[in-house]
Amino acid sequence: MTQTTRSLAVGMVLSLALVAGHGLAAEPADIEKFVKARIEIGEMMTNYFKGGEQFGQGQRPSPEQMKAMGADINTKLGALLSKHGLTIEDYRGRSKDVFADEAGVKSFLAAHPDLKTRYEALPLDRMGRGGSTGRGY
Repeated sequence: MTQTTRSLAVGMVLSLALVAGHGLAAEPADIEKFVKARIEIGEMMTNYFKGGEQFGQGQRPSPEQMKAMGADINTKLGALLSKHGLTIEDYRGRSKDVFADEAGVKSFLAAHPDLKTRYEALPLDRMGRGGSTGRGY
């Protein structure tokens, strides 16, 4: 392999790495849309389950009640996401990639202190942050 060929090969590999790295960064409009949606979803879910006395002290909902709750939550979730031009499938499919751009999310939140306060108030274990248990909305 000649020096010129080797230089071209290295240049191509570096170019691909640069393009691939740039592909990991989410668009600012997507970050805004997904952060706002995540905040609203978290607040909706917190309010939905607030109190927990719907089924009596320490009782779990029946399978029928669970099915009805799931349908109700999906209806509310679909309506909430439609305000942001998203479907449940879009949000679930793309949110992991959008939130993987931690620098972009932090930058957006730093520019919007009111949203940052609401975002940081979300329960970590339910919102796909800090350990990612639960559904990861």
